[in-house]
Amino acid sequence: MFRLSEKGEKIQQMFGTIAPRYDFLNRMLSFGIDRRWRKKAVRLLKYREGARILDVATGTGDVALEIARTTPPSVKITGADFCREMVDLGQIKAAQSPYADRIDFKVAPCEDLPFQNETFDSITIAFGIRNVVDRKLGLAEMWRVLRPGGRMIILEFSTPRSQLFRQIYYFYFRRLLPVIGGLFSKYNAYKYLPDSVLEFPSHEEFASMIEDAGFRSVHIKELTFGIASLYVGDKE
Repeated sequence: MFRLSEKGEKIQQMFGTIAPRYDFLNRMLSFGIDRRWRKKAVRLLKYREGARILDVATGTGDVALEIARTTPPSVKITGADFCREMVDLGQIKAAQSPYADRIDFKVAPCEDLPFQNETFDSITIAFGIRNVVDRKLGLAEMWRVLRPGGRMIILEFSTPRSQLFRQIYYFYFRRLLPVIGGLFSKYNAYKYLPDSVLEFPSHEEFASMIEDAGFRSVHIKELTFGIASLYVGDKE
């Protein structure tokens, strides 16, 4: 049975603490741009009638709900997250939506997905892969539960390439964001966010990790001057 590392448990607890204000702060701190990024990710899905789609690190279910909104009624969506408090909020949101009968949730880490091999037609993970302590295992698990011909889509924060924009971004991300986040939630959690982004591998390094996990046709699309990036890989 998989057991979270000490670091993983601390991240899990942190998200449990900030869960009640998570959606509000996402909208405010990103000026609402996060919604547009999620929509771009969902547009890249591969699915068919009766497909099953998995949203890993689903949080409060924003991507799962967007998938339901933009896919046929026959498509079923599962949201998985290692934080019970986030999943509880996602279940409430889904139950209050028109898509309650199409979305279900599981409490599970990316490194130990409770699904059989080749279950899903597409997999998404938005702003979650940097919180996966064993990323190689997490990528291997997503490859395992994806059907041949399926697609994995990762949306994650990244570092802008432009030196000028990077300096502006760093000032906001490292100085202002933790302070604003601390006013409404927990300062340490919003200090963790920029720290985790800055520690994340480069585009090239992470794309190589995705390929090492078995994915093919891996490509990267930068969003909003490189603040976020989409990584797409297919399973042959």
